Amino acid sequence: MGTTLLSLRQRLRQGYRSLAAISATAVLLLAVGSPAIASAAQNSRQAQFNAAAQEFGVPASLLLAVSYNQSRWTPHGNAPSNDNGYGLMNLRTKIVAKVQDGRGDPKRPVPAQATIQATHYTLDDAATLLGVSPDMLKNSDQQNIRGGAAVLADYAKKLNNNTLPGNLGDWYSAVVDYSSATDPQAAQGFADDVYATIQTGASLTTTDGQALSIAADATAQPNRATASALSTLASPLAANGNAKAKSSNQNTVDCPRSLHCQFIPARYAQNSTDPADYGNYDPANRPKDMKIKYIVIHDTEGSYQSAIDWFQNPASYVSCNYVIRSNDGAVTEMVRPKDVSWCAGDWYVNMHSINIEHEGFSAQGTAWYTEAMYRSSAKLVRYLADKYNIPLDRQHIVGHDNVPTLSPARLSGQHTDPGPYWDWNHYMDLLQAGDTQGPDVTADTKVLTISPNFATNRPPIADCSTTPCTTLPSQSANRVYLHAQPYAASPLLSDPYKHPDNAPGTTNIEDWSASATAGDKFAVAGQEGDWTGIWFGGKVGWLYNPHGGSRVAHASSAKVITSRKGLSSIPVYGGAYPESSAYPATIPDQSLTPLYTIPAGQKYVVGDKRLSTDYFYAATFDSSLPDDHAIVHGNQKYYQISFNHRFVYVKANDVDVRSY
Repeated sequence: MGTTLLSLRQRLRQGYRSLAAISATAVLLLAVGSPAIASAAQNSRQAQFNAAAQEFGVPASLLLAVSYNQSRWTPHGNAPSNDNGYGLMNLRTKIVAKVQDGRGDPKRPVPAQATIQATHYTLDDAATLLGVSPDMLKNSDQQNIRGGAAVLADYAKKLNNNTLPGNLGDWYSAVVDYSSATDPQAAQGFADDVYATIQTGASLTTTDGQALSIAADATAQPNRATASALSTLASPLAANGNAKAKSSNQNTVDCPRSLHCQFIPARYAQNSTDPADYGNYDPANRPKDMKIKYIVIHDTEGSYQSAIDWFQNPASYVSCNYVIRSNDGAVTEMVRPKDVSWCAGDWYVNMHSINIEHEGFSAQGTAWYTEAMYRSSAKLVRYLADKYNIPLDRQHIVGHDNVPTLSPARLSGQHTDPGPYWDWNHYMDLLQAGDTQGPDVTADTKVLTISPNFATNRPPIADCSTTPCTTLPSQSANRVYLHAQPYAASPLLSDPYKHPDNAPGTTNIEDWSASATAGDKFAVAGQEGDWTGIWFGGKVGWLYNPHGGSRVAHASSAKVITSRKGLSSIPVYGGAYPESSAYPATIPDQSLTPLYTIPAGQKYVVGDKRLSTDYFYAATFDSSLPDDHAIVHGNQKYYQISFNHRFVYVKANDVDVRSY
C-alpha cells in the first residue's frame, strides 16, 4: 500500500490528480483490504469508470451516465453500433466499412462504404488524446472508458477557457458536443437524457455479470445556457442546399396522444451529382397509392440518440418511421407513415410497411427491452394498426428477422433483430392479439403455433461477433431449435444460404437456420412421441414439444398452401412484384429470382392471401426520369406464407389452398 500512496503523491505533484481523488482511492484500498481483493475491485467495470473519471477530472456520475445511455454499460463485441460507434462509450469514427442497405433494392446497389456525418469523431479524438491506436480503443473496455473520459474533459476545457467546469451542471455543453449529433434537437436531447439518468440514478447487473450503479442526485441540474454558443448546434446538414424536408406539418406527430412523442425528420438529400444517389427514404402517399400491410419491429443495435443521428445522415441509406427509447418508452417519429422508410432491407416489404426501431442490442436483450418500451411500442402499434387496418397477428406484426430479401445473394446477411430475447408472447398480449395460448398438439393436429414459455425457455445461444464464439448468459428467449431428426442428439437443421457446405445449423444468435420464433405458424409434417415435425424451409424440422408445462408449441388453425397438382416443385420469392408485361417501356422489368423451391406434397401456412402485385418506381431524388415515382400494378396474385424463420411469397396459380 505504501508504494501505491507514493505513486499517488508523485502524480499529485505533477498536477495529475486532485486531493479528493487521492482520498477516494485511499478509501477504496482500505475498504477492500488485501491486495488480491484490491486488484479485483480495480478491475471491475465500475472501478474502471471511477479510475478514468479521477484521471481526467470528469465527474464519475457523468461518465457513467454517458456510457449508460450509449451502451447500458455492456460491451457488444468488436462490431460497431449503427452509427459506427465502438465500445462502452460508443466512440465514433468517420468511415463505415460496410453500408447496411435499408432500402433493399438489389437493382440499385448502394456504395460499399459511407462517411459518417458528425460534429465530432470521438474515436479519432480519443486516439489522439491518449496516444493509442483506434484498435485498442475498440477492443479494450478500459481504454475505451479512458478514451471517453479524455474526450469529455477535452471538449469541456475547449468550451470553458481551458479549465474544467466547477460544477456538474456546467458539463452540459461538453455532453452535447460528445453526442456528435448534427441535429441540435437530437444533440441536446442526448444531454438531457444523461442528466435525467443522474437525477434518477441507475443500477444494473449487466448480462456479463458486472454490477454498476449511479446514485440518484436530484440536485444535478443541467446548465443549458452553456450550450448556447456551441457552433456544433448549427447543423451542417441543415445548410445543405440539396437537402429537402419532404414531409409536411413539421411540428406535429403521428402518434397516440398518450405517448411522449416528437418529430425529428430523417434526412432526404442527394449525396452526389447523380440524382439516383440519395437517402434516406422515398416520399409517397400511402395508403392511397400503396396499402400498408405490415409493421416491422427492429432494434437499433445502438443507442436511441445514435439511431436518430444515423437516420439523419443521407449517406447511411437507412431510416425507420419511428424510434423508441428503452428507459421510458419515449418516441421519435422520423419518417411519416405516408412515406416509405428504408429499413427492412426488402424493397417490396418497405413499400408496404411501417418500421419501428427499438433502442438496444439484440444480444443484450433484456438489458434494453423494458416494460416501458414494450407498452409504449404496443400503444403505437395499436394506433397505427387501427388507422391503417393492419391485422394484429404475427403474420403482419413481424420482426426484421422475419423479413426476406429480394435477392438470393443478400439472404445470408439479412438482419436478425429484434432477436431471440424479444418477448413476442407478452408483446402480442399487450396488443390484445390473442393466439399466444391454445391446446396441446395431438396426433390430429394439422397446424401449430410456436409458443414457448418465455420465462422458462432458456435455450443455449452463442455470440460469434468475436472469435472464438462465446455462450451468452442464460436469458429468457422466444427461440426454439429444430433438429434434422426426432431426437436430441440429431444435428440442427441446416439452410443453404447460412451453410452452403450443408453443415448443421448452430446456436449462433445470427444463425436462423434452425430457429423458429414465438408466434410463427407451421403445418405439421409428422409426430414421433414428444417430437413434432413441421414443414420448414423445404425440409422437415423436428422440435421437442412434450405436453403440459414444457411444451413449446400449441395446436392452432390456419389456411395452408401446397403445390398445385402436376407440379414437382414451386418457386418462392422475396416480394410480390407484377409480371413482366405490366411494366411500361420507361420502367425496368423487376422480375425476381426465386429464393427457394417447395417440393410437391409440403404444406405451409398462409399469412396473407391473394395479394395484388405492385412496384413503386422511385429512381431519383428529383423525379427526373420518365414515370419516376410511379406505381406499376399487375394482374398476377400471390400468397404470403410462413416458410422458415422468414416469410416468403408464392404465386397464386402455383398452389392449392385448404383450411385446417
